[in-house]
Amino acid sequence: MSSVTGTAGGLRRATIAEINTVKINPTVRPELVVSGARGTHDVSNFLLIRIVTSDGVEGIGEVSATLTWSGEDSFTAERVIDAALRPALIGAPLVPVVALEERMDRVLAGNPFTKAGIATALWDAYARGLGVPLAVALGGPLRDEIRVKCSLSGNGDRLETGYRRARDAGFEAFKIKIGMDLDGDVDRLRQARDLAGPDAFIGLDANGGYDRDTARRAVQRMAEYDPAFLEQPVQPTDLAGMAAMRSLGLPIIADESVFGTADLMAVIAAGAADVISLYIGKSGGPGRALQMATLAAAAGIGVIIGSNGELGVGAAAQTQVAVAAPGLRTDIPSDIIGAHYYQQDVLDQREVFGGGLDLTGLRARIGDAPGLGVALRADLAAALGSRA
Repeated sequence: MSSVTGTAGGLRRATIAEINTVKINPTVRPELVVSGARGTHDVSNFLLIRIVTSDGVEGIGEVSATLTWSGEDSFTAERVIDAALRPALIGAPLVPVVALEERMDRVLAGNPFTKAGIATALWDAYARGLGVPLAVALGGPLRDEIRVKCSLSGNGDRLETGYRRARDAGFEAFKIKIGMDLDGDVDRLRQARDLAGPDAFIGLDANGGYDRDTARRAVQRMAEYDPAFLEQPVQPTDLAGMAAMRSLGLPIIADESVFGTADLMAVIAAGAADVISLYIGKSGGPGRALQMATLAAAAGIGVIIGSNGELGVGAAAQTQVAVAAPGLRTDIPSDIIGAHYYQQDVLDQREVFGGGLDLTGLRARIGDAPGLGVALRADLAAALGSRA
């Protein structure tokens, strides 16, 4: 990864010279495979992105999308980048990055996760050009670190194996996947509470799998196991149902109900959530995720950072946004799992803890390195054509 930095004047003259991509399908740790009401995430057909500016500054990004959840993956991303985004961006000025985001919207409908991967690389290059961490380029940071948690699913031996693996990785806070068979969901939470102990932080994520009546019965039956929150209890479009769930005594988190800003405004207007789960991917990039956090905070609604099983590049972007986001909830850990979810990560580990990303099972921190603060493994950097 190039470490070239420049002046603000140089950045204003820089244009986008290259956009390169490479598919990657990392192996998920089998004991941590997540299964919920929207399917099982055991395959991560992701896309890594490298952009280079005319003055030699590089930026990296990650399209961390799955067909069953977001309707995108590395194959759809590569196709639309080749057909629409690369032709629209090559030769365009890097600054302001928001103008490039708007340009992507004009040539490509939807596909927020793909746009987010490109936008992350653009913001990374911009911050590297300034010689500051991305969080600083975004206007922060507001905090030094972010608490994190790990998702668990399954019952019996599968749940116990996943819990043991998460504990070995240092996790002390957890989110249990529910929203399927109510009896099985109750058993899952009971087992998780027995494993983790009475004081452990355990939240619930239904992924929109319940109807209103079942969601109410679930909260009643699970109350004795002291869940900390209920995420997306009913279908994403049922904002009235989401609002009604707020009377049950648990913080209600909106996830699938909120992709872009229009969704966020609808949730605010409906009083449908206490907390918003923001993704870099759902929002369309780090800049837009931060804008949404600011809007939510202005409405008195907190945010956490959600996950679609990001790799290290995505985890670095999540962390940079999280430390800069107004209204980030400190009592509800975010979902920044990074390398913990996979057998092997994409990052050069010498660069990770040396400056840009410090991620454990307890918390995530950024350092002083510019941009995302991380570099790819040598083999992946070479595949993307990096000069360093």
